[in-house]
Amino acid sequence: MSNLEDHIRTIMPSRIVGTIVETHGLTISAADFPSPVGSIAEIDRFYGTPLTAEVIGFKDGLTILYPHSNITGVQRGNRIRLTKTLPWLRVGENLLGRIINAEGKPVDNLPMPILNDRILFDNTPPNAASRPRIDSILSTGVRAIDGMFSCGLGQRLGIFAGSGVGKTVTLGMIARYTDADIVVIGLIGERGRELMDFITDELGEEGLKKSVIVIATSEEQALMRVRAPLTAMAIAEYFRDQGKNVLVMMDSLTRMAMAQREIGLAAGEPPATKGYPPSVFAMLPKLVERAGRSAKGTITAFFTVLVEGDDRGDIIGDTVRGLLDGHIWLSRKLTSRGHYPSIDPIESISRLMPSICDSDHLKAARAMRRLLAVYMDNEDLISIGAYQSGSNPEIDHAIKMKPHIDKFLQQDRAEHAMLNDTLERIKKLMLGA
Repeated sequence: MSNLEDHIRTIMPSRIVGTIVETHGLTISAADFPSPVGSIAEIDRFYGTPLTAEVIGFKDGLTILYPHSNITGVQRGNRIRLTKTLPWLRVGENLLGRIINAEGKPVDNLPMPILNDRILFDNTPPNAASRPRIDSILSTGVRAIDGMFSCGLGQRLGIFAGSGVGKTVTLGMIARYTDADIVVIGLIGERGRELMDFITDELGEEGLKKSVIVIATSEEQALMRVRAPLTAMAIAEYFRDQGKNVLVMMDSLTRMAMAQREIGLAAGEPPATKGYPPSVFAMLPKLVERAGRSAKGTITAFFTVLVEGDDRGDIIGDTVRGLLDGHIWLSRKLTSRGHYPSIDPIESISRLMPSICDSDHLKAARAMRRLLAVYMDNEDLISIGAYQSGSNPEIDHAIKMKPHIDKFLQQDRAEHAMLNDTLERIKKLMLGA
């Protein structure tokens, strides 16, 4: 059978019709409906348009479905019809500059774009043996990142922070100033009002032109908050396969994990670590591994993680940190001091810097980190005046350099730091080069 025939079979299934027998919380159970997990169905309602739902499991001879929207109007005996055995998405160049939901439908009050290509939502990550090495820097336009934690084309970095520490501002600066060809932004579980604030204040008109925004707000069903990151990654894979360097930004993986927890518990999964079922910890690596470099193009990814109570041992944060190629920690202490972006240079790391940076850049970054560590270890003594100048030459040098380092690491949100200028400044500051 040809690939075309295989594809047609997945999107044009044979007719399967069942009957709704019960609801349990947010899930719906159907009888005589033998459809595979992941397939999409429509359910007739007592009033209103048919309800779309996805098969998430089976129990006691019944098929369990999770709805895409509110189940109001569904009653026992309603008919259910299979519409797709495998979810797919329309894609194309006309997605650029648009805002879409988790199903790929525009939500920006503009006409439906003409999209000629089709892709699957949930693709398999590239084979590990076929991935080329990451050997070049992607400029983010943020001086602290490019100078201290350089990101490679195809690298996966996490941005870890509690609430209100500046994740959105940092993401907006990266999206606006990066030299990536395409930017795909997934806003997961955000407040509805924040969408236009992000576009207007952070992304800007120029940033939007080369971006695709996928949004699933906090009031949407959990299935949409899980589907939205898959949609964003699938779009990124499409543009990567066109030979583009794509930047994906997800805000946040934590809310995706919380949504999958809702679905997993509703499907009958046992709660495991901190109430998260096993499906959460199986889902995260599958998504993260889809980013990277391929023979055709690259997907560089920034995943934000909302750390509860600034707890560095948070279970989702700890899991994601082990999956990524580095992490950037945003400090509430720096935020309270008006230091933006509030990137903690001691707790953050890019594991690929030795592979993508020249020796002078590495020496300068390590020297800056070392001086900051010396200063922070003695900050209490320095702040109360207990340290006597001349007691330790290294501490004296750290005190002297601290204002210059702070000036280098701080950046106004409207300032675009060019990569060459950043590298020149850090080398001159730390090495005198």
